[in-house]
Amino acid sequence: MSDLSGELIDNRYQLIRQVATGGMASVYEALDTRLDRKVAVKIMHAHLAQDEAYVNRFIREAKAAAALSHPNIVAVQDQGWNQNGAPAVFLVMELIDGSTLREYLNERGRFTVKDAINYLTPILSALAAAHSIGIVHRDIKPENILISREGRVKIADFGLARGEIIGSTMTAESSIILGSVSYLSPEQVQRGVADSRSDVYAVGIIAFELLTGQKPFVGETPIQIAYMHVNQDIPSLRSVRKEIPEALDELIRRATSRDPDLRPRDAATFLTELEVIASNLDPKQNQLKLNLDLPVEAIREKPRTKPEPTAISEPSIEISESTKEVRRSAEKKRRASKRVRRNRKIAVFLAVALGVGGWYALVGPGSRIVVPSTVGGSYQEAISVLTPLGLTNIVVEKRFDEEIPLGTIIESSPPGGGRIDPTATVTLVISKGLERYIFPTLTGLTPEAAAKAIAKYPLSVGTTSQMYSDVIPKGFVITSQPKSGVKVKRDTAVNLIISKGPETIPLASYVGKSGEQALNELTDAGFEVVSNYKFSESILAGAVVSQMPVGDIDAPKNSTVTLVISKGSQYVFIPNVFSLDEASAIKALKDLELKVNVKKLGAKKVKKTTNISPKVGSKVKRGSTVTITVG
Repeated sequence: MSDLSGELIDNRYQLIRQVATGGMASVYEALDTRLDRKVAVKIMHAHLAQDEAYVNRFIREAKAAAALSHPNIVAVQDQGWNQNGAPAVFLVMELIDGSTLREYLNERGRFTVKDAINYLTPILSALAAAHSIGIVHRDIKPENILISREGRVKIADFGLARGEIIGSTMTAESSIILGSVSYLSPEQVQRGVADSRSDVYAVGIIAFELLTGQKPFVGETPIQIAYMHVNQDIPSLRSVRKEIPEALDELIRRATSRDPDLRPRDAATFLTELEVIASNLDPKQNQLKLNLDLPVEAIREKPRTKPEPTAISEPSIEISESTKEVRRSAEKKRRASKRVRRNRKIAVFLAVALGVGGWYALVGPGSRIVVPSTVGGSYQEAISVLTPLGLTNIVVEKRFDEEIPLGTIIESSPPGGGRIDPTATVTLVISKGLERYIFPTLTGLTPEAAAKAIAKYPLSVGTTSQMYSDVIPKGFVITSQPKSGVKVKRDTAVNLIISKGPETIPLASYVGKSGEQALNELTDAGFEVVSNYKFSESILAGAVVSQMPVGDIDAPKNSTVTLVISKGSQYVFIPNVFSLDEASAIKALKDLELKVNVKKLGAKKVKKTTNISPKVGSKVKRGSTVTITVG
């Protein structure tokens, strides 16, 4: 687009200089001559202004931003079409004198934790305001985040925004193309859908970039980067920068989860969790916050270890008793004999109980091993726990599960806490992850063949509908929902779209009618028209001599109709050009598509026709040579 600096837009906005340009529009610093203030005017490129979809997107950008009133969102003040001067579709916004967050990143590299949180807070605050009224930005990236010279953070470019109050701005496919691939959520890449959690994902990527100074994924092409976002988890912040607080690392990990359900549900939730972390890092930062207190984790008691028995060597003591003492001892033994007999019985009972207990523990049922709980761990973790206990007979079963991740133990038999013989079998049920099936290609099959192909999977045939197709013959499958190559759940209903063949429309006969009429009516009806011309002795010039296909039939829409249009008779009659000057005679003959040969006699300056051959009234073919004599 040419530079429009100096133009007066809408008789109001004087364009001063071009400050930025992109694939869709250019931005100018301008003067609002009515209010005498500086503004930013965004003008769509002229070649895009002819595309209704782009114009609608441009207008909805204005509606999206105008629907929001927030100090961290660039305000849109006007929108319109320039009626005078250069044709232009334009938006008028507040002028932000500053830089983009991308420029700050390029200059500073990575940020401190405190600075990163200070930048993320207004971004999330602005998005929270948008999400609260159902508007999703869908194109959050450092290039769309402006920082004024006063330090105010502003979000711009709601061109891809969507929401109930403004409608959707583009198709899913175009939003994927227009969005910046490094910040697109996996669901935008895979399914072309986006909600508030998609914006949360983009902010999470920005947070990663602020804290590490680099993007999580780098590839040679955009499609490689998009593939990484879909198939790989974002690296941990602490794997790149050790001093990142664990709570912040965990929050960003959840915000950039490939599963939207694991992310904070919107920017407000994300902001609340971030503020808790910020308050925990610096409690003095905002004493007025009511959410400073964090839940206190229970203190785990340290395992107590039994002290090792200490060997004590008893000294040898020599005892000497007198006769009196011996008698006293004998009398004491006699008095204690009843107690001794009772104690002996108790000792015998305890010995028997001890023997039974020993048999139970060493030989009997008590010798069984208590199976530890392995649920939630991996197979290798289970082996490392079971093998030292002597449990080596382990059987693995695998089962699909919608909630338990791939490779994680779902249950065991016997369950944790159960007793088992050392030689018995422990069965581990391990998750196979999500049960998904790659949907087959059904295009070009008959409905019966498609149903057989679907029956090979745990899927069902849903509804069938019909639509016209110029490519797929009538009665065959055009496509299906879901489409081929997509991973689907068990029992998914597959809807088939069957071809009705090409759409046909009535084709009238235009033989003998005006060629112009035929061309206009056939084009309006949806046909492609090819016109050829020929001489005709029976059809007037400009009328249709013949057409193919012939008329009065139903022909496929967008098919080609060939018209042969009359050039009139191939013959003409020699006109009377006697006494006409040379130039007039030549013109009269050439108008009849005749060639003229001139013979000149005499020395007169103005020569007139004195003879003509063939003679006047002769019937000759167009293109024949006529000789005139002038003198």
